[in-house]
Amino acid sequence: MRRFLLIMLAALTAACRPAPATPAGPAGRSATVLISLDGFRADYITRPGAVTLRALAARGVRAERMIPAFPSKTFPNHYTIVTGLYPEHHGIVANTMVDARIGATFTIGDTLIARDPRWWGGEPIWNTAERQGVRTAAFFWPGSDYAINGRYPTYYTPFDNRVPDTLRVRQVLDWLTMPADRAPRFVTLYFSNTDNAGHDHGPDAPQVDTAIAHVDSLIGALVTGLAARGLGERVNLVIVSDHGMTPIDGSRVIRLDDYLDLNDVDVVDWMPVAAVTPKPGKLPAVYEALRRTPHLQVFRKDSVPARFHYRDNPRITPLVLLADEGWTITSTARLRMGQPRGGTHGYDNFLPSMGALFIAAGPDIQQGRVLAPFANVHVYPLLARLLGVKPAPNDGHADSLAITRRD
Repeated sequence: MRRFLLIMLAALTAACRPAPATPAGPAGRSATVLISLDGFRADYITRPGAVTLRALAARGVRAERMIPAFPSKTFPNHYTIVTGLYPEHHGIVANTMVDARIGATFTIGDTLIARDPRWWGGEPIWNTAERQGVRTAAFFWPGSDYAINGRYPTYYTPFDNRVPDTLRVRQVLDWLTMPADRAPRFVTLYFSNTDNAGHDHGPDAPQVDTAIAHVDSLIGALVTGLAARGLGERVNLVIVSDHGMTPIDGSRVIRLDDYLDLNDVDVVDWMPVAAVTPKPGKLPAVYEALRRTPHLQVFRKDSVPARFHYRDNPRITPLVLLADEGWTITSTARLRMGQPRGGTHGYDNFLPSMGALFIAAGPDIQQGRVLAPFANVHVYPLLARLLGVKPAPNDGHADSLAITRRD
């Protein structure tokens, strides 16, 4: 095992590719680490294993829950958090989507297609910072290892979920303790444990408690490591998740082929927000066939509720289908491949079960505040304020998260 870890560490060091050097940021400014705990539902913080997270919340700021962007999926929300834009404006409207102009289907597993910069709109915070002379580093974040607007973080790691979590923490600590003329002042860090456990077993399962305790221990290792290096009062931690989780099962399914001929449509994405493009001339009939389907809301693109901010992008399909909480959009053929089980997300982003985690603590953060639910578009302007950079145009408002000591 030790030999394996040494080999992984060597490979990891080689993979953290430095981009061309950028000027150092202002001396003496605090650094900020943005940490994603994928699929960490807001109320998980009350579970027994979240000891370190509760301690950080007590000495900083937390939200009752953070409201993810619609759809409450991984890639749209990670990219919203770092751009401050709703998916309709930054273009990552789903984990799976089609763009006729690019002539390709984007999926989160196809890194070759996803590398095309035309998919990625807006300006992620690492680009905002680098453009203004602040070095950044990314240990995983959707988009961080792609040349968005022709830029990378100064240091970044191509995504490989096999990299041990402890090595991720170690690399972040190593970056932060580099000499001042090379150290980044903004770093991202990502863990998928709670999302994986929630999908496999459902949000109430003991396996999720184990995952919560594991990621909590990683945050603890980071906090301890910062203190040991004399950085405890020089680093702000902003800990977020992208969405929550809700249980699903085989008793709550919506078979689309019970209501229409699937040959009349292209289903770009299935669950729980189905992206449907009817074949030429079929839209009125398909809409009428689906709109009375139990446990399913069916919207024409131009009538998607305004609160979803999900109309203004050509990648959004002509019909958007939204399942009721806990229900699965599927087909007879798909059910033969396996019954729904465990948990999932992507539902109405205002549901408490979709609520995401938000905690901020550090030298530039106020103490002892609990915020009412707020939209995650406001995180980007907060990060810009912490870094002392001018934000790019975004859908958030700096005053919506007035939680720094300067506010």
